[in-house]
Amino acid sequence: MQPMQPIEKDERGTVRFKPNAIVGYILEHGGIDMNHLACVPGFPVEDQEQFAQLIGYSLGGYSELSYVRDESYETAMRVSQGALDERDARIAVLQEAVHKLRLGLRGPIADLFGIHPDDLMEG
Repeated sequence: MQPMQPIEKDERGTVRFKPNAIVGYILEHGGIDMNHLACVPGFPVEDQEQFAQLIGYSLGGYSELSYVRDESYETAMRVSQGALDERDARIAVLQEAVHKLRLGLRGPIADLFGIHPDDLMEG
C-alpha cells in the first residue's frame, strides 16, 4: 500500500492532491508525457493511483480514473473532509466494506444452514 499525498484546496477552491514538485518537473522536462505512460502495460494499480496523486489530480478527477479503486477514492474523500487521518480513513472504509459484505451474505448463509437470517449471530 502506497502512502497518500496530502490533500488541499488550490487557489480556485478545487480539492486536490498536493503535487510533488520533482515529479512535475520530470513530466515537464523528462520527455515522457501522460499519454505515453497510459500506454505502458503492467504498472501496478497502487503505483498508478499514487502517481495521479503526485501530479496533483483533483479529487473529482481522481474518482474518474479507470484504475483508481473505490477504496482509495473513499479514503481520500474522508481525509479531505478533515475529520480523519489517512490511517483512520482507510480503517473506516474497510469496516464499511466488511459490514456491506456481511449484510450481503446473511441470506445465502441462512439458506446454506437452513436457518432464518435473524437467527444468525451478530458480532
